[in-house]
Amino acid sequence: MHANDILSIGQLADRTGVAVSAIRFYEAQGLIHPIRNSGGQRRFRRADIRRLSFIRIAQQFGFTIKEISEQLSRLPDRRAPTKADWTRISKHFRKTLDERIETLIKLRDNLDGCIGCGCLSLKKCQLYNPKDSARRHGSGARYLMGDSPPPIEDA
Repeated sequence: MHANDILSIGQLADRTGVAVSAIRFYEAQGLIHPIRNSGGQRRFRRADIRRLSFIRIAQQFGFTIKEISEQLSRLPDRRAPTKADWTRISKHFRKTLDERIETLIKLRDNLDGCIGCGCLSLKKCQLYNPKDSARRHGSGARYLMGDSPPPIEDA
């Protein structure tokens, strides 16, 4: 490994725009793995620039530290990720993002009506969720979460 491939925590912070405290947090969470020099100071590989950028982008998309950690655990630790590495991760993230987008669209489209939450506070609930039938699927806004309401019976 060349000296040019090693960065101090300050250099890494400058290159990525990530605060030193955040870098330490990500280290504590196991998302990045610095090496230590003979004096015990953290030193980072150039590949950690990409890892930190990925972490920040994934957080902006709403992924949790746990989800990010699961994906990063699939990447090589000692070298920069390849295009194939990122493609594998992006397929997983794309699927998750598509599911979130679908949920947001349902929320937007049903915002002024019943979303199957079991509240029984709207007159529509008597039609779409009689006697809180959505609760059989579990708690929360079940119809928004993808469960189907029972067919509406003719009166």
